[in-house]
Amino acid sequence: MKKNISILIFTFTAILTIRLFFGVYDHDEFAESHLFIKHRPTLKWKFYSPQGMSDLKFEELSEEKQNEQKYFNEFVLDQGLSR
Repeated sequence: MKKNISILIFTFTAILTIRLFFGVYDHDEFAESHLFIKHRPTLKWKFYSPQGMSDLKFEELSEEKQNEQKYFNEFVLDQGLSR
């Protein structure tokens, strides 16, 4: 019984750690998905750029898409990924 609980706790901890510190981003130019390590923990898993390689300005995006772009900039572009 204790062994089963220990395995369950270990599995839950491993899954939570992966969820918090790993993510997937869609490359803004080539439409490829890449796994990466986040610089800080967050529950957000999938990152994408609503602007992409278009000429859209940040101010022209809806509030929801502005938030997505902020996350993409912080976790992907500012860390040197998606170049």
